Amino acid sequence: MSIPSLELQIQTLPDNPGVYQYYDKEDKILYVGKAKNLKKRVSSYFNKVHDTAKTNVLVKKIVTIKHIVVPTETDALLLENNLIKTLQPRYNILLRDDKTYPWICIKKEPFSRLFPTRKMIKDGSEYFGPYTSFKTVSVILDLIKELYPLRTCNFDLSEKNIENHKFKVCLEYHIGNCKGPCEGLETLENYQTQINAIREILKGNFKESMKDFKKVMTNLAQNMHFEEAQKIKEKIEILENYQSRSTIINPKITNIDVFSIVSDEAAAFINFLQISHGSIIRSHTLEIKKKLDETDQELLELAIIELRERFQLLSREIIVPFEVEVGENIKVTVPQLGDKKQILELSIRNAKFYRIEQLKQLQIVDPERHVNRIMAQMQKDLRLSVEPRHIECFDNSNIQGTNPVAACVVFKDGKPSKKDYRHFNIKTVEGPNDFASMEEVVYRRYKRLLDENQPLPNLIIIDGGKGQLSSALKIMDELDLRGKIAIIGIAKRLEELFYPGDSVPLYLDKKSETLKIIQQLRNEAHRFGITFHRDKRSKAALNSSVETIPGIGEKTMLTLIKHFKSVKRLKLATEKEISDVIGISKAKKITDFYNKLDN
Repeated sequence: MSIPSLELQIQTLPDNPGVYQYYDKEDKILYVGKAKNLKKRVSSYFNKVHDTAKTNVLVKKIVTIKHIVVPTETDALLLENNLIKTLQPRYNILLRDDKTYPWICIKKEPFSRLFPTRKMIKDGSEYFGPYTSFKTVSVILDLIKELYPLRTCNFDLSEKNIENHKFKVCLEYHIGNCKGPCEGLETLENYQTQINAIREILKGNFKESMKDFKKVMTNLAQNMHFEEAQKIKEKIEILENYQSRSTIINPKITNIDVFSIVSDEAAAFINFLQISHGSIIRSHTLEIKKKLDETDQELLELAIIELRERFQLLSREIIVPFEVEVGENIKVTVPQLGDKKQILELSIRNAKFYRIEQLKQLQIVDPERHVNRIMAQMQKDLRLSVEPRHIECFDNSNIQGTNPVAACVVFKDGKPSKKDYRHFNIKTVEGPNDFASMEEVVYRRYKRLLDENQPLPNLIIIDGGKGQLSSALKIMDELDLRGKIAIIGIAKRLEELFYPGDSVPLYLDKKSETLKIIQQLRNEAHRFGITFHRDKRSKAALNSSVETIPGIGEKTMLTLIKHFKSVKRLKLATEKEISDVIGISKAKKITDFYNKLDN
C-alpha cells in the first residue's frame, strides 16, 4: 500500500488532542510530540522555516505521520512521556529528561499514610494520578489536610504496638493536625472512614467533601479570617477543575492488549493498544479490505492473531468489544464499565478517527471511488434494489395557509444538483392542506418527467410522516410508478424513515453517512421552499400596498422594503431618509404620493 503524500496526511488529521509520531522513509521513529489540536500542531512544522537547523533536518526526513487521539490535553502529555521512554525517538532524546510524573499514594498499612511519590511499589498500596504538576498534588494534599487530620509519622501502628504503648504523641497531635492513633486516641474504624472519603476525592467523587470544605471556608470568613478563607476558596476552585483519572496511565491495568473494530461496507479498521505496567506504550490501526460479507467477529479474530504475531505480543489477557475465539491460553475480557471499559472506548475512538481520515483521503484522491462507496452504503442502509444515484426530496411551505408553495430538490451521486431544483406554486388547493398539496406537486413533477421522457429518480424522499407519504403513494399509483421508484418519508422529530406498507419506522445510526445525506436533502428542500415562500409573500405584500405609485418600479420598492422592513415604516420615513436609499427624484415621488393619500 503506497504512503499518502504528507500534504494529504496533514489535511486529514483530526482537530483533537493527542500525540503525533513522525517516521522516516525506513519507517523508523524520528519524533514524538503532544498537541492540543493535532492538525494545527503538525501543520505548524511544515508551513515555515524553523529557527534551529535540527528541526529543519527533522522536517525534511518525515515521510509518515501517525497519531493517537486522547480525551484531554493532560492525557496527551502523559502519553507523550510514555512513548518517548518506550520508543526513544532520535530527535527526542536530547529534549526530554527521563522524569516520572508524581502520584498520590494511600499506603497499605494500619492507619494509612497519604503522601506524594514518583515511585510505584507493588505492595498493595493505592496510587492516584499521575499528575502533570507537583503543584496540583500539593494543593490537593493541603486541602485534604484542612479537613482530615491524618498521621504523618512512619511508625508501625499495629494493634500490638499500640496496646504496648510503644509510641507517644508528637507535636502534630498537640497542634491539632493528628488525632493520636499512635496512643490509641483514635480508632482504626474512624480513621478508615476518613481514608474512604479521601479516596473518593482522589477518584473525583468529592461532592460530599466539597460541602465540608465550603463550611470550613465559611467559618473562617465569619470569624474574620479572610486571608485563610480566600486560600481555601482558591484550593476549592482547583479541586473543582481537578481530573483524577487518566485513561493513559492506570496502575490497576497491567500487561493487557486492547483490540477494537469499526467497519463499513468495504473495509474494517482494527485498532490495537498495548498496555504495559499500566501505561499505553503502542498504538496501531490495521485496515482490512472486505472480500465477502465477513462479520466483525471473523475480521477481529483474524486481526488479533495477525497483530499478536507481528508485534510478538505475549500478554495473557485481551480486552475486546465482544466475545472472540483466539485460543485457550488467552483470557478474553469484554468490559461493561470501569477502567477497562474506558481504555476500550479510547481504542474505538482511534479506530473511528483512522477510518474518517482514510475516507477523507479517498475523497480527495479518488472521488469516484468515494461516491461509489457512499452509494453502496446508502443502498444497503435504505434496503433499496438499486443505488440511489438520483434522489428527489419534496417539502411544502405555507404559513397559516397563505401563499402555499412547495420545493423539489435533486441530489445526484450524493451531492446537490441545483440546476435541477424546482419551485411549485400550489394551484388546486385552498387553505393549509399539506396532504392535498403534496399530491398536486408529486403529480405535476412526475407527469411532466414522463411526458418529456426525462430520467426518473431512483429514490423519492417525502419530508413528513405517514400522511404525506400516503398522499405521494396515491399519485405514484395513478401514474403507474409504484414499485418502479423507491419512496420513503422522513419525520422531522426523531428522524424516523417510513416505508410504504410498513407501520414500523426505520431508525438509522445518528452518525451514519446515509442519514447525514438524507438530513442534508431535507434541510436543503426546506431552505429552498422557505426562500421561495418568503419572496412570494414579500411580493404579495408589496403589490397590495405600493403598486400604484407612478414612476416607481417593483425593484425600487423591494429595495425600500428591505431597508425599512415594512410599508408602514416607509410611509413614516422622511424624504431625506428615503433619498439616502434610492436618490432624490424617486424619494420626492414617494413622499408626494403618501402626502396626497393622507390629505
